[in-house]
Amino acid sequence: MTTETSYALTRPAYVDQSHLVVTDLPLVSSFYQSMLGLKVIEKSASGEVLGVGSTPLLTLTTGRDVRIAPRNAAGLFHTAFLMPSRTELARWLRHAAHNNVALDGASDHLVSEAIYLSDPEGNGIEIYADRPHEQWKFHQDGQVEMATLRLDLQSLYNSAPHDAWNGMADGTAIGHIHLQVGNIPEADTFYRDVLGLKLMAQRPGASFFATGDYHHHIAANVWNSRGAGTRAHGMTGLSDYTLRFNDKASLDKAIAKLDELEIKSEKHNGSVFLRDPWGIGLTLSA
Repeated sequence: MTTETSYALTRPAYVDQSHLVVTDLPLVSSFYQSMLGLKVIEKSASGEVLGVGSTPLLTLTTGRDVRIAPRNAAGLFHTAFLMPSRTELARWLRHAAHNNVALDGASDHLVSEAIYLSDPEGNGIEIYADRPHEQWKFHQDGQVEMATLRLDLQSLYNSAPHDAWNGMADGTAIGHIHLQVGNIPEADTFYRDVLGLKLMAQRPGASFFATGDYHHHIAANVWNSRGAGTRAHGMTGLSDYTLRFNDKASLDKAIAKLDELEIKSEKHNGSVFLRDPWGIGLTLSA
């Protein structure tokens, strides 16, 4: 069965992969496999690459100098795994309920339905499904209408097929990544003005950015991390992530902007690695 590519991934750029640093690799990897249904694609001495089918989504690494990041450090708020359909979201919820997965919350965001939880080291996770793009409402300024309403988990659970759950379905992807940053104006400057993402929504202490009128590929908030400085070397949590461009022209435009502003970056085989103002690594790739 072929799975239609999620709208989020058909935009000019989208989040492709994420990389977390952890203290207990077997424990965290086991959680993402058993509770989220990711499969190990690759193993090395220092880490593992997990994904769906042959598609890598999440890299986990560890090391001797790893130390636990404080809750108010810049870094990850959550990695958001996008299900290819509402049915798959319901199927995952049924699996979670039958395996006593502790949930942190659930919300109806109008554009999507989302369930929140955390891995064993406190890294935030969102599991969500988008509503059809044609149902989204946009304001005159181009921003999208989003809200945080109660999600009827029982109704979602009741809609799940009563079949065996075999892990994350083909087509599952990282729909967006939500960051903790030190301040919002600086985040707006970096993600909107430097990388060229569009500001799609704003909340007190948060901004949501995307390409191609998606609701958000990247979000940034200061809810736990207001005033945070650069991440220290060896901190647990989000090390880096990849923003993949569907067309080379958009990537070239972003790279030209980095060069124009003399932002430090490393070019390698057509990709560019840089760090945001809080030291979170970011690879721009075609």
